[in-house]
Amino acid sequence: MWRYGVSILKPYHYVHCKSYPANSKSNLTKTPVIKSSNSWTLMTTITESDVGILCFISHLPGFRGILKQRYSDFIVNEVDTEGNVVHLTSLDAPPEVAVQEVETKIPDQLNKCYASEIIKFRSLAGDTDADRLEAFINQITSGSEEDICPIVLSPDSDKSHRTAMHNFFKENLRFLVTDTVDGPDSSSKCIRVRLNSGNNNKGRNSKKRKERGDKPYDSRGSSHWPEHLGKFLRFHLYKENKDTQEALGLIGKLLGIQPRSFGFAGTKDKRSVSTQRVTVFKQHASRLAALNERLIGIKVGDFCYVEDDLLLGQLLGNWFTVILRGIVADSEETIKASAESLGRHGFINYFGLQRFGSGSIPTHRIGATLLRGEWQAAASTILDPREGERDFVSKAREYYKETGDIEGTLRQLPRHLVAERAMLQGLKKCPGNYLQALKAIPRTLRMMYVHSYQSYLWNHAASMRVEKYGSNEVVLGDLVYCKGNDAEKVKVVPTEHEDNNFEDAYDYSQLDEISGTDLPEGKNNLVKAITAVDISTGNYTIEDVVLPMPGSRIIYPVNDIANVYHDMAKKDGISLTESVHNTKEFSITSMTGSYRHVFQKPIDFEWELLSYSDGTIALSETDLDKIAKTKPVNLVKEEKPTNGTEGQDPSDHMEHIESFEDDKKFSTDNVEVEGSREAEPPQIHSLPESNSLGTQKALKLAFTLPASCYATMAVAFHKALNQ
Repeated sequence: MWRYGVSILKPYHYVHCKSYPANSKSNLTKTPVIKSSNSWTLMTTITESDVGILCFISHLPGFRGILKQRYSDFIVNEVDTEGNVVHLTSLDAPPEVAVQEVETKIPDQLNKCYASEIIKFRSLAGDTDADRLEAFINQITSGSEEDICPIVLSPDSDKSHRTAMHNFFKENLRFLVTDTVDGPDSSSKCIRVRLNSGNNNKGRNSKKRKERGDKPYDSRGSSHWPEHLGKFLRFHLYKENKDTQEALGLIGKLLGIQPRSFGFAGTKDKRSVSTQRVTVFKQHASRLAALNERLIGIKVGDFCYVEDDLLLGQLLGNWFTVILRGIVADSEETIKASAESLGRHGFINYFGLQRFGSGSIPTHRIGATLLRGEWQAAASTILDPREGERDFVSKAREYYKETGDIEGTLRQLPRHLVAERAMLQGLKKCPGNYLQALKAIPRTLRMMYVHSYQSYLWNHAASMRVEKYGSNEVVLGDLVYCKGNDAEKVKVVPTEHEDNNFEDAYDYSQLDEISGTDLPEGKNNLVKAITAVDISTGNYTIEDVVLPMPGSRIIYPVNDIANVYHDMAKKDGISLTESVHNTKEFSITSMTGSYRHVFQKPIDFEWELLSYSDGTIALSETDLDKIAKTKPVNLVKEEKPTNGTEGQDPSDHMEHIESFEDDKKFSTDNVEVEGSREAEPPQIHSLPESNSLGTQKALKLAFTLPASCYATMAVAFHKALNQ
């Protein structure tokens, strides 16, 4: 059986780089045989060199150990924008204050005359739309036996004007609700107006609406909401052995709401215990708190109502508590030296393998297809069968490819395949419209593909920067954030964590318009290229060096590292300066771009060498453990032994990590620190029975990394393959 070795904590301050071979033998990594439900399949996975991770540093002796023997060996706590570490501290909902509904009842509203409102609307929208609205209101108030169908107002490309229109209805015609739909061309939108079917109207049309399955315009939340409460419920999501999308999918199913109802700042990996903030639109805390008895491996708590939802990137970083078990080293001094070196020198700030998805379908390849405007090819790549998946998933994909039966495929596909299910629903509504099907994928998920391609280019540029110029000092043309009184004002761009483009942020109803959500404001960061004067004065160090994520408002290094971006994009048929289509969210030229530090040190770094004799005993305390000390908690755990026992979920297995001084291959595990991603491939490895070997050593690490930094790049890395 194949055994993987990964050297631990080899600091990234002395450099060894791989070259860029087209078909080098060193780029080929055999992967373990994965046992599916009915057969054994040889998986094909991407390697680090496939995504530009080509350089590493190795000057200290390494040591062996096991990462994620238990998923509680990898604890992730989000750090919010104020620098607070997010913990689950309470499972109880706050007391609900009974508030008399202040909104006018619908029957009373229907008895009014709306002449004055129509006059006001005419001045805002013009005669055509005012006449259309007047006829619509007359139909409603007349008690007509006919079905009351929504009306769609004239196309409007002015977002601020559309917002004013939405607000008019909220303030003057509360028995009507509005949302935004696509206009006749790509540059325009239309406002749709309909009767609020979530109201208390018991009139003659209510039965017909019920019979035809008419739903409220916004199925994400209550149609009646107390004005004293913020529109969003924020809560802390605690999960064990679940990824973020999966956990929220389960919660959404129990609440009967759509995935787009939820907002979060970043996804956390499945093989971990994590706590993060989540927002949901117009849901009461008591409803979510009641789910704690039903959810497996998930808890929600620390509820509060807020006015704004969370958006991807609205976090400072993540606090990690990592346990490396079964440590084998030539001496304790070797372990201590490696740990201290990581704290002092940091690591190359690559995007880890998790950024690029799983198996034979790396997300950056889908991103390249989207950037070329090849909608059908991108859709097929996402939906088609792929290697390494469980049999029932493969059968569902094969079934769709052979039959095109959307309903039958949806019945077979598991709910955690969010992108695939959303696309099929989109194709069901708009057959043959692959662009609309792609837009049906939740934004945070669909933007993963393009962001992944940006990351792919960044990794290659970082490797070339380290390979060509080393990691000790700045060189001419390097990019840095300006310091102090540096007068050269080159570029003002978002931070590396701000999302690039929020126009048309939602595929159907524009949440930023209908709910008044404000978009995050990134810091204004001035970026400049290093000059000879900068080098002579020593104002900048290697820690200041940044590289761009491609976009329309960034600059490239003023040296040959810039060529890496353009040359690699050109090989993929992509221009970084021109777009071949008009779909903004899938175009690099419509994105702002950002910058990312090439080198990163862990923050508040702590380490501790532990001894243990029972591999089933936790060596770190989770948030739920702390709550359970004061109050009994019913959490059904799914943690199992990880020795390849038949019948287990392959994704519940850890990685075996082992150091080799001169290894040329290295990899990461399945940790997703920030950003969205596809499900990770399961991996099974042969491991010793850890609780039968007597007293063993474990290394406990605790540190904070900024958002978008990968703990796996800080902790692991040089992979070797031995028989």
